Amino acid sequence: MYNTSFVKKIFLAVIAVFLYSCDKDFNALGDGLVGDDHFGLEPEKYDVVAFNQEVTPIQSNNLGTNALGIYDDPVFGTTTASFVTQIGLETYAPTIGESPVIESVTLSIPYFNTLKTTNDDGSHTYELDSIYGDKNGKLKLSIYESGMQMRNSYFNNGSQLPQYYYTDQDADFSGKKSGDRLNDSTNKLENDEFFFSSQEISVTTIDPDTKKETVDRSVPAMNLTLNKKFFEDKILKAAASKLSTEDIFQEYFRGLYFNVERSGSSPANMALIDFSGGKIIIKYKAKTAITTDADSTTEDKTITLLLKSGYSTGVASTASFLQTVRKPDYESAITTNVNKTEGDERLYLKGGQGSLSVIRLTDFASQLETIRASNWKVNEANLVFTIDADKMTGLVEPNRVYLYDLTNNTPLIDYYSDGTSNTVQPGLSKYVFGGIINLDSNKRGTTYKIRITDHVRNLIKDATAKNVDLGLVVSQSINVSASNVLKLKNETISQAPKASVMSPLGTILYGSKASVAEDKRVRLEVYYTKPN
Repeated sequence: MYNTSFVKKIFLAVIAVFLYSCDKDFNALGDGLVGDDHFGLEPEKYDVVAFNQEVTPIQSNNLGTNALGIYDDPVFGTTTASFVTQIGLETYAPTIGESPVIESVTLSIPYFNTLKTTNDDGSHTYELDSIYGDKNGKLKLSIYESGMQMRNSYFNNGSQLPQYYYTDQDADFSGKKSGDRLNDSTNKLENDEFFFSSQEISVTTIDPDTKKETVDRSVPAMNLTLNKKFFEDKILKAAASKLSTEDIFQEYFRGLYFNVERSGSSPANMALIDFSGGKIIIKYKAKTAITTDADSTTEDKTITLLLKSGYSTGVASTASFLQTVRKPDYESAITTNVNKTEGDERLYLKGGQGSLSVIRLTDFASQLETIRASNWKVNEANLVFTIDADKMTGLVEPNRVYLYDLTNNTPLIDYYSDGTSNTVQPGLSKYVFGGIINLDSNKRGTTYKIRITDHVRNLIKDATAKNVDLGLVVSQSINVSASNVLKLKNETISQAPKASVMSPLGTILYGSKASVAEDKRVRLEVYYTKPN
């Protein structure tokens, strides 16, 4: 009995210590926001100034995902996206063999996809992701050897600087493409009438001895036959020194340039693609040894080229080129009709070489002294943006927008402090920070809500903290927070988030001008705990 009682006492003591520790942790997390002298949460709304800002030609090398195709957006306009990439040998200084004879050259670049069904025969049915425009759209696709070497740095007044390439440089690369079209198959579905196919790639081989069939299956991909003579001369018959190292190879074979045009009167479309997963497979036969015997044996051989950075740590291995013809209303909204004093009625966010919005917390900043003197504690602070559903009717909506420190081109503290993640759907990571689209019962967007609680707390706590301009953009990936530089800086912005450059989409939000209905006008909403 004594031992049992003693154990019970120890157990209760441990629980008491544990609960006390938890209480201490809770209060530390709340940062003194809730106490005995506080009561209920009271929302306060502050006017903001929100206006449009054009994104002029912007750095577009090494984006992670790249657009290819033509996207006709009835609100924003038409964007034509071409692409250039360096390529590298999977293995440098390869042993080619004697008297090589090429058999086939295949370019394969997987598409983003979702597996829908697995069939009884082992085949699969897929649905393509990240296709914009008519699902049955066609393109005239032309692939050329690039005539421009993409360098990763240059010298200016004795300083070595990183080399950037920009969204408006299509003419530079198109004008220097080398030779004839490489995807010159007689099958028009691989060139003049190319389309993004959701069909599984299936290759059947037959064993010459057993006659047994083997089927190799892979996900949907751009699967093109390339010119054999070009690759036989360029690779198989190249001087060994040209294939010896990465640096030499990049000078020798400067990459591939992907150009798109309209395919006759067919509707067009655009895809986002991770080109780094692409490969060029060269299959050929070569003699096994030098011999005078006319019947000397040959062997099947393969050389693989990778669509990736030629320079392992370089900054200039790929680039996207975006040619945009804007709709008149959109053009005027982001250039001539911008109101930086009262804010704009509508905020136009568009990825690529598009537009962003500048948000200024002027009303809140003017009341900081009163808030500090009143000892108000911030429980939560949000910016809520309402989508103009009428203007966005029938359009593909961005799943996410991203708010950042535009003055310093860095993420907000709330971005860093949100450790939430989603391995199944990475686009839903950092869901506390927010910016994820809210949908109605018809699966159409209503609002985007972004939490900036820590940012607002810092402005209250630190009287020296600068009330920076905030930038709002569409985002292709919330996990990419870096910014890309503009080709020509202006008085408002010098950079824009890389994740926005990757996105082809746009959205229209209600702005901050007084003419916008109060229930739709963008405002800062802060919930306080106030002393008695």
